[in-house]
Amino acid sequence: MCGRYVTVSPIKAVEQRFNVKASKPWNSNTNVSHGDCAPVVASDNPKEVQLMQFGFTPGWAKKQYYMINARAEGDRNSVNDPSYTGAMGILDKPMFRKAIRSQRCLVVADAFIEGPEREKLSKPYVIYPREGTRPFALAGIWDDWCDPSSGEYIRSFAILTTVSNSLTQAIGHQRAPVILNPDKEREWLDPNTPLGDITSMLRTWDARQFNAYPISPIIRDPRCNGSHLLEPVGQRIWPEFTHEIHSTLEVFGMGESQSRSRRAAEVSDTSRGVRYDSSQGTLPRHNTWGHQGSLFE
Repeated sequence: MCGRYVTVSPIKAVEQRFNVKASKPWNSNTNVSHGDCAPVVASDNPKEVQLMQFGFTPGWAKKQYYMINARAEGDRNSVNDPSYTGAMGILDKPMFRKAIRSQRCLVVADAFIEGPEREKLSKPYVIYPREGTRPFALAGIWDDWCDPSSGEYIRSFAILTTVSNSLTQAIGHQRAPVILNPDKEREWLDPNTPLGDITSMLRTWDARQFNAYPISPIIRDPRCNGSHLLEPVGQRIWPEFTHEIHSTLEVFGMGESQSRSRRAAEVSDTSRGVRYDSSQGTLPRHNTWGHQGSLFE
């Protein structure tokens, strides 16, 4: 499952990345949990960022459900076989079959949180893009529900999940959220996209494009928030050594130690004929996606 994720990119960065306008401002959140309002781009207004409640309730429900995830395979892969390539059972699930056909959304994310199947968030990892392509889009579905006791309308969403890949398997997790290819995002939002094309997007992503490292289990508490939640407490799954990667991730709490990055920078820059003066105590800076100021700007 994918029950926690991170959204910290500035509003302007989200608008530029998805070619949209924000209808309302929102706060950065390093621990998006069920019940939180978070930014999404929905099929009913694909040129605008909306705020929706994380935790899906179908419009016909008599009570609120808070379904945070929807399995792409439905009941067809109950053992979570990572090699599964069969039919996508979500099309037949009463809870989701309407939304998957006509009410899809892009869930704006900078990273997401997973833990091993047994320990769950007692041993959490933050999973993030290696090459700096953030924010990115998790595949979501949405619906409007009216609370019968108050008459209040609540628009909510769920994140679709699929089989695990080598990265989530290395963590010990049996599922992974669906991450959309940027070239497919507009097709995902379009209600006229053939269902066959939609289901083809519900496969797992290239694990080499992402990385992960362990963080504190404090993140289990949905009331906790802040950049300290993303500080590493151990080594990354895939080694990373260049200072470019350090620079892009340091604002996100994901960088290497300064001394290790400096050593790697000296080797990398020397090989490219770039002189580096270690006496200055700083690394060469690059204009990358990570340089967006404070984490909470």
